[in-house]
Amino acid sequence: MDKFSFITLWDTYNGLLTKTQQEITDLYFNMDLTVSEIAAEKNVSRQAVSDCLKGCKAQLEEYEEKLRFCRRNIGVKKWIEEFASARPEFKEETDKLGAIIRGEV
Repeated sequence: MDKFSFITLWDTYNGLLTKTQQEITDLYFNMDLTVSEIAAEKNVSRQAVSDCLKGCKAQLEEYEEKLRFCRRNIGVKKWIEEFASARPEFKEETDKLGAIIRGEV
């Protein structure tokens, strides 16, 4: 899984992770800390951080496999874009829908 795919899953499902899992994955993927830096900050072994990251990736992939929110969200975004290009008179409405999907509203 590439970093972008992980962050998309993380943005969608991070609330389902434990507080510790959220902190470690945030430090690694969003703050770009190394496994060693996280281990030092959390006062745990590098292996514990590595295991946590690996487990979180698997857990987030499993959530997506079962719930498919990311996949559905991408489909809705694509539909809005196609509708907006086909029906420019509804630009204001499709812009609002896009903002809602992106979580800006």
